[in-house]
Amino acid sequence: MARQELARFLRERRAGLRPRDVGLPDGVPRRTPGLRREELAELAHMSVDYYVRLEQARGPRPSARILDGLAGALRLSPAERDHLFRLAGAAAPPGAGPVRSVRPHVARMLERLPETAAIVTDAAYGLVAFNPLAQAVFGGDLGRGTTNLARRRFLGEGRMYGSSSAEEFGPIVVARLRRAADRYPHDPGLAAQLARLRAGSAEFRELWEDRPVHAPGHRTKTVDHPAVGRLHLNCDVLLVPEDDQEVVLITADPGTPSARALRHLAHVPQ
Repeated sequence: MARQELARFLRERRAGLRPRDVGLPDGVPRRTPGLRREELAELAHMSVDYYVRLEQARGPRPSARILDGLAGALRLSPAERDHLFRLAGAAAPPGAGPVRSVRPHVARMLERLPETAAIVTDAAYGLVAFNPLAQAVFGGDLGRGTTNLARRRFLGEGRMYGSSSAEEFGPIVVARLRRAADRYPHDPGLAAQLARLRAGSAEFRELWEDRPVHAPGHRTKTVDHPAVGRLHLNCDVLLVPEDDQEVVLITADPGTPSARALRHLAHVPQ
């Protein structure tokens, strides 16, 4: 039964791909939709005969290398990759490292939140996206593309407007970085960051040994803004599980001076 389910999944995914989806010319019209078996086998770095046997539920149990090749050739999302491994009766190994780019639909969501400041962080707390109001609220070097909230918190790297939540944020950062270290044990960028944090912050080392546990949720913070004064803000997290990223939505209670200040900042040209 498992072989048949794997075969059906492969056939359906192959039929849903167009040549231009994988960088191939569209060429002449095709009798059947999707990629040819020969094209997919080449993209997955395997023989055509082996791939045909997988689609016909006749092949041997594929190895992790074969499954990774298929996942890449079929342009599977991380969740779909995990599903492929489950169908093959194998445990999906973790991805190589944190996803450090934001999906277009997530970026577009940020643009549709005119009076909500929003940022997206990867699993290592690198800032991968933000909207104009977030830049206006937090200022500093937010827009330079190098901001990492973990290094800012423990090493003082970068500049942003002062916030009241630094003490509470420390255990949250360490809990998430511990999860990232478990998921991406071979990522050199993450390993280098953890080494810098350990070397540069006694507080980080102590928290790391404490093994804090924290789930994303609601927090409040106060930001001292040089233009509009003190802002009392709510921070709520939305997860992007397929990329192990978090979208943080920053708002103010309706009708408060902070809400009016956010509205003002949203309409100030950046």
